[in-house]
Amino acid sequence: MKMASSQGGVGAVTALPNHHLSNGPHWNPGINQHQLHTARSLDRALEDAVCSGTLNLSGRKLRDYPGLCYDLTDTTQADMSKNRLTEIPPEVCLFAPLESLNLYHNCIKCIPETIINLQMLTYLNISRNLLSTLPKYLFSLPLKVLVVSNNKLVSIPEEIGKAKELMELDISCNEIQVLPPQVGRLQALRELNIRRNCLHMLPEELADLPLTRLDFSCNKITEIPPVYRRLRQLQHIILDNNPMQSPPAQICLKGKVHIFKYLNIQTCRLNKKPDSLDLPSLGKRFLPQPLTDSMEDFYPSKNHGPDSGIGSDNGDKRLSTTEYGHIVSSCYYSVSVKQLAYVSDCHVPVACSSDKDQLAEEEEEEEEEEELKEVLDLRKIAVQLLQQEQQNSMSHAICFPYVVAAFCRSSRQEPSDPSFTMRRKMEHLREEMEQVGLLRQNLESRLKVLLPDDVGAALMDGVVLCHLANHIRPRSVASIHVPSPAVPKLSMAKCRRNVENFLDACKKLGVPQDKLCLPHHILEERGLVKVGMTVQALLDLPASKPTQLSAV
Repeated sequence: MKMASSQGGVGAVTALPNHHLSNGPHWNPGINQHQLHTARSLDRALEDAVCSGTLNLSGRKLRDYPGLCYDLTDTTQADMSKNRLTEIPPEVCLFAPLESLNLYHNCIKCIPETIINLQMLTYLNISRNLLSTLPKYLFSLPLKVLVVSNNKLVSIPEEIGKAKELMELDISCNEIQVLPPQVGRLQALRELNIRRNCLHMLPEELADLPLTRLDFSCNKITEIPPVYRRLRQLQHIILDNNPMQSPPAQICLKGKVHIFKYLNIQTCRLNKKPDSLDLPSLGKRFLPQPLTDSMEDFYPSKNHGPDSGIGSDNGDKRLSTTEYGHIVSSCYYSVSVKQLAYVSDCHVPVACSSDKDQLAEEEEEEEEEEELKEVLDLRKIAVQLLQQEQQNSMSHAICFPYVVAAFCRSSRQEPSDPSFTMRRKMEHLREEMEQVGLLRQNLESRLKVLLPDDVGAALMDGVVLCHLANHIRPRSVASIHVPSPAVPKLSMAKCRRNVENFLDACKKLGVPQDKLCLPHHILEERGLVKVGMTVQALLDLPASKPTQLSAV
């Protein structure tokens, strides 16, 4: 008793089990209770694996394979994650029916060649290990999911293209510098994670894959290839923490829709193909054989030097490409000035030019996709006009370097519809442009402001027009809804109130009814000419006319 008290409670507790449990079959004084529990649970897990075919040895700090005394050859799923294994156990490579193998968070440095025995393996997770290379024979397995993230990989072998059934590939958090183009052969790949590597560029071959998720964040990528616009099944694209230049960072922040719009526009600008609004190639494809692209074939007796006027927009009798675009649109569509500017970004040479800043602003507008469809329809309309006009007798034909058109005029009779004459369309377009320019000049000179290039968008909310009415006659518009820093864009209801208040003020000030525009001319940007007439009539009112407002 003295000895027990001198050694503390430990001696007493030790003596008690020895006295009562000395006959226990598994008792060893050198093994504590936790080790005994671990050994029993390990035996139980191995016994369950024999019966169920699912081996779960996760989180047991194993350094060696413990199942040598058990027949586990029928195992279909094995989880040996969160241990201290330095290699894949050779016994595991003999599990022929194995379908899923999880070796996450171990100390494995290489993959043995015996793994090719697992010809039914579809899932392999060997992430958070010490792998420096992936062997070539690994990709001869029928893998559908391969996770090798958080290793020390510096490259991916070209043999990865043999994994035809691979649907998910995760090689994130490595040191990979180049992604092999053979990745483009993985025709079943749905998810690709190459996050946190050292990549400088993306292979164009990825554009042909049916990807639904692409993550290349935390790399050194500066450009998304324009061919990635063909990733039509892509639902999630993650590209943060990259020094992006194309698309610019402000577009990348807006999400997938704006990124793909940018890629489509870049393709239209860089490539000259029929799918990219290249009208000359369409003209060559659909024009009959008598028509050619040479000026001498149309005018054999004229000089077609640089000063001849062919293809120039100077002179009253010369037709520019902008005027031709308006001719086609006036026959079938009503194309606004904004749409013509959009065509210029697609390599059709029009009168208005845009720099990169203007391109970035246009990309932010939600209706660009619809405008692109309308332009594509214009191309089809141009082809239909060519085929229709070729059936008539031909005396004149004009060909432009970028837009091919044939408008025939009979020498004996006038066309049945005068609206199709080029002269009238040219004059109509010139008048519209002059009236829009006059509208801009009137507003800027009276209000001492500088309007943006898109006059229709600047007038759509009615704020500028209401200020103009108050400038002509103070307090003619009693209440004006204006944007604020918290709400930078007015709702459509407030825009309509501003426009209606402006039109009511014009009526009270004495603007004739036939000079008044309608609300939708302002709100929908479809009648800048009508708006210009209303503004001009308001400015032309005599000085004594506003004094009648109080009498009314």
